[in-house]
Amino acid sequence: MANITVIGAQWGDEGKGKIVDWLAAEADVVVRFQGGHNAGHTLTIGEKVYKLHLLPSGIIRPGKVSVIGNGVVIDPWALMSEIEGIRAQGIEITPDNLLISEQCPLILPLHASLDKAMEEARGSAKIGTTGRGIGPAYEDKIGRRAIRMCDLAHPDTLRDKLEKLALHSNALRRGLGAPAINVEEFVMSLTEMAGRLSPFIGPSWRVLQDAKAQNERILFEGAQGVMLDVDHGTYPFVTSSNTVAASAASGAGIGPRELGFVLGITKAYTTRVGSGPFPTELTDDVGETLGRIGHEFGTSTGRKRRCGWFDAVQVRQAVTVAGIDGIALMKIDVMDTLAEVKICTGYTYNGQTYDYLPASADIQEKLVPIYETMPGWQSPLRGVRTFADLPEKAKAYIRRIEELIGVSAVVISTSPERDDTIRVKEFF
Repeated sequence: MANITVIGAQWGDEGKGKIVDWLAAEADVVVRFQGGHNAGHTLTIGEKVYKLHLLPSGIIRPGKVSVIGNGVVIDPWALMSEIEGIRAQGIEITPDNLLISEQCPLILPLHASLDKAMEEARGSAKIGTTGRGIGPAYEDKIGRRAIRMCDLAHPDTLRDKLEKLALHSNALRRGLGAPAINVEEFVMSLTEMAGRLSPFIGPSWRVLQDAKAQNERILFEGAQGVMLDVDHGTYPFVTSSNTVAASAASGAGIGPRELGFVLGITKAYTTRVGSGPFPTELTDDVGETLGRIGHEFGTSTGRKRRCGWFDAVQVRQAVTVAGIDGIALMKIDVMDTLAEVKICTGYTYNGQTYDYLPASADIQEKLVPIYETMPGWQSPLRGVRTFADLPEKAKAYIRRIEELIGVSAVVISTSPERDDTIRVKEFF
């Protein structure tokens, strides 16, 4: 059976949770492969709203196995809180339907406090992190200092590993004027947490190997978006992991040939949370309208999202570098009231025209968008479930986006509801 990999094609918050939940009906295993609890997925199913941060979106579907892969950094206290919260909403979560990779690095309170101290030290040059410790945790992983899930089963060596981690962290903290780490306190709290998490921990790559052998369908779920990728995004205003489809293989523990169809989740307009360049940002009434109707507030942070016109240049680049085979076009219904809609088809800077997003942060922040204007459809799309029933002007907008980004919109979402989803083409 064909697998599928779902990633964000913009700056995150594109609506991946809804699409993963929708696709999970046809999957056997759902894998989260990178990021931390800075990510947020909101699922609206009937009258219930589920807010997920670390748990794969497939956890809401009964009979599915959800896997948190080795590429994810985990705050164990945040994860247990999320598990308990989702259980309180009537969802069963047991070791039978949730597996956490034993190789996942942990986010400890020292990471969050260091994250906040470093962000504060940057002053006006803040990156716009969530302050949840994701960056420092990934730094410790690369620096080979991380405490991993498998370490929780060995309390006799845990203290020594924490001492080595503290040696590095305390040097940074002294320079930032932050208090030193109390290792003994961490040993106690992690030992208590080990008992609660240990039933879920195991070799996740074996589960995926077994699923492959049994010809089961695997759905890989990414966090954030391509423009937040540490290599391919608007650096340094990026996350600390690779968000492109290729990282699903390394972040889950499976060969790249198993990733299947790569679906890029893409809003019909553009949003961004936090700092960083945003060429099509709107600070006028249209931007306010998109934010109000689209309920554009971050699931994880509650921060108001910046809103702007669809940037075909940025999405085309994401399609190329991330290997996207087709897009799911989300939230087109948010634009229902607009008399005209615009698409960015290029940029200018200092007299030069660009048909791509330059890597230089100095150029990115000064790019001027080139727009193509189209008439709006001014007709409610909420609840439309076939492409034929879309207004002609909405169809024209979609087709123009497809022409500009080089791949088809294989899915179109017309509301947050699970069933208000048009499968335009079969893609797996």
